[in-house]
Amino acid sequence: QVQLVESGGGLVQAGASLRLSCAASGRTDSSYGMGWFRQAPGKEREFVAAMSWRGTTAYADSLKGRLTISRDNARNTVYLKMNSLKPEDTAVYYCAASPALTVVARRDSGGYRYWGQGTQVTVSS
Repeated sequence: QVQLVESGGGLVQAGASLRLSCAASGRTDSSYGMGWFRQAPGKEREFVAAMSWRGTTAYADSLKGRLTISRDNARNTVYLKMNSLKPEDTAVYYCAASPALTVVARRDSGGYRYWGQGTQVTVSS
């Protein structure tokens, strides 16, 4: 069992940057693929970024160029750096962990077993 806790969200103005963190606890001795998803009010949850256990990354096409996903294995923490934020980036951002040891970073939410509670990101215009 793995517990995930996101942090770093908040209210920012358009054009600002944020770095979200996802701290893992519990059975962190195993390797996991990690992902970030988001859900805006009235919309379905969508893929944002992911990193496989091997370190390969994937980004949503619409967000590519503004995001960087990284991980610090010593701290059991995954980060999502977001630049040039826009009002349409407003959403709850979720961190997820997948025990599947795929080389390719997973974009499908169904491939993730463990989820955090989410952190709210609000971007004002």
